[in-house]
Amino acid sequence: MLIKFSGNKSDSIKQLYSDMLDILAMVGIPVNKLPSDRRKEIMAGACLATGQIVSSFKEAKSVMNGTFMKTRDIIDFENTHFGEHISPGSYDDIRRKDLKPLVEEGLVVNSSTLDQSATNNPNRGYALDPQFANLLKTYGTKKWDDKLALFVEIRQKVKQELAQKRAMALIPVTLPSGVLLELSPGGHNLLQKKIIEEFMPRWGMGAQVLYIGDTSDKYLFRDNDKLDALHFFPIEHDELPDIVAYSEDKNLLYLIEAVYSSGPMDEIRVNRLKRLLKDCTAEVVFITAFLDKKMYQKYCLNIAWETEVWMADSPDHLVHLNGYKFLEIYK
Repeated sequence: MLIKFSGNKSDSIKQLYSDMLDILAMVGIPVNKLPSDRRKEIMAGACLATGQIVSSFKEAKSVMNGTFMKTRDIIDFENTHFGEHISPGSYDDIRRKDLKPLVEEGLVVNSSTLDQSATNNPNRGYALDPQFANLLKTYGTKKWDDKLALFVEIRQKVKQELAQKRAMALIPVTLPSGVLLELSPGGHNLLQKKIIEEFMPRWGMGAQVLYIGDTSDKYLFRDNDKLDALHFFPIEHDELPDIVAYSEDKNLLYLIEAVYSSGPMDEIRVNRLKRLLKDCTAEVVFITAFLDKKMYQKYCLNIAWETEVWMADSPDHLVHLNGYKFLEIYK
């Protein structure tokens, strides 16, 4: 796959990246739909680093090798071997934007899904799926076409079986408008259900949901007309929060991040969103939602000022990381 590379990568590294993008496309990753060449480049680099591949796919390591790469390890690997200059603070982007599609397709394994990997396991992180690693090792050989066809066939059967199981475990959620949606099973979507059905009635000021995504369908529900009327940024943008809702009575636009395995509304994220929403005609409210106080404590030091926090285990309360707005009541 031909892309415009950044930095000072050697021709051999560029070829390795291009081959990885071709392979990802052939096994079903929609790399052509990524918003920029840079995003394609970073995804390819993250996949290569996860397999600890420096110069040849024959080097590919997998879960079977017992070594898992943390997101910071992946960044260090790319900076060391691929001429990258990725900031250590970008670890959440690596997890949320680059590894997530690969994990969802089963090409990369998150060790948290393995029974032997407890949360205090020093080896927790990411590794290539063994079947995918074995497929990579045949790239460029006479075995490639047959191995690829078999891999895709097996994956298709696995996806069909998973789809049947997920259909039995879908999470129903009713929007304030009465629209019934079905979310994929998982902790993140359970939290999204609680936001819609418990946060919104208490704190939404009559707000209607304008956007909610799902792990299997990023654009599960969106009201493009109302988003456009508010001068919202393009819905395809990487900075899109998990839930967007709007209270017409109060002219409040809620941007809600459901934190289950990724980060909260931190200073960098909020500033990016403010720039994207400079023309928005509503007052923007930034909200980070957690399942419980324990999860909140894990991320509380990273949450931006002038934002709100809601916890599903204490639905009648908010944490206000604000100042002057509430002091004004004493005037």
